[in-house]
Amino acid sequence: MASEESRFANHLVLTAAAAVIVIAGIKSAATVLVPFLLSVFIAVMTAPLMAWLTRHRVPSVLAVLLLMGAIVVIGMGLATFVGGTINSFYQDMPIYEQKLNALMQQGIVSLRGLGVEVADDLIKEYVDPAVVMKTVASVFNGLGGVLANTFLILFTVVFILLEASGFPDKVKRAFGEQTLAFAHFARFSQSVQQYLAIKTLVSLGTGVSIGVALSLLGVDYAPLWGLVAFLLNYIPNIGSIIAAVPAVLIALIQLGFGSALITAAIFVAANTLFGNVVEPRLMGRTLGLSTLVVFVSLVFWGWVLGPVGMLLSIPLTMVVKIAFETRPQTRWIATLLDH
Repeated sequence: MASEESRFANHLVLTAAAAVIVIAGIKSAATVLVPFLLSVFIAVMTAPLMAWLTRHRVPSVLAVLLLMGAIVVIGMGLATFVGGTINSFYQDMPIYEQKLNALMQQGIVSLRGLGVEVADDLIKEYVDPAVVMKTVASVFNGLGGVLANTFLILFTVVFILLEASGFPDKVKRAFGEQTLAFAHFARFSQSVQQYLAIKTLVSLGTGVSIGVALSLLGVDYAPLWGLVAFLLNYIPNIGSIIAAVPAVLIALIQLGFGSALITAAIFVAANTLFGNVVEPRLMGRTLGLSTLVVFVSLVFWGWVLGPVGMLLSIPLTMVVKIAFETRPQTRWIATLLDH
């Protein structure tokens, strides 16, 4: 009995040590892994379109070229839009800094009128308008940085799609006719495609509604805030909060406190409608992950792979869950991860 407990303890320690080594390796290789992971998930997303084209007798090479052409056109449109917005924002940034500084002075005067003594130096030490505006500018730089490895990602996607047709036969030759590897991959691919399709529709509705509402309100760069809301909505739980911060700040500087509150209310209303009403109805049990696991995976993959890890946290956790389900010894872990 004692020897069995000792073997179990040793196995647990070795497994934990191996997990730590693997995680450390992934984290240190994040620069190389992130473009590859993006390529894999883009390929998984575009695989149904590729299959549809080939079913309609479009040659594989031509189908891949058509898909890549569409991705390039969309990417160039986004790059042009984001690049032009970045230039405009940097030109307007000194004006925003002046307005934010004036708002701070008005706030200090108001507090003193209520009998609250506030030191000017203390406020400036903790709320620096220049730092605040640079923080907003970092949102734009982050969007531009996503396009840094575009060509590497696109080339990788091309080769993955070209290899996709012959991949099942290679797996069977490598692991035998009875292997379940391809079945597990097909299940993962279908789950990710369903999740990303629903998430894209929900994110598109969120981004468009926020962009239109902010345009009607008169907030500067409203289409960009809609784009930011669309992109960050892929990050579970906290993405919508991050997306709201720069838009609310710009509304406060440009239009005042009341408009900032309305802007915040627009984000809350859009995310409540699409995130808490529409998405659960469409998603159903597609994820198969508990809410706690979704949040923990967001933090974990964000720590390991950075912002892209946060975007891919759900698909990556699905991969881990499916891997645990394939072995009887680890199936209990998959059960704990389940919804």
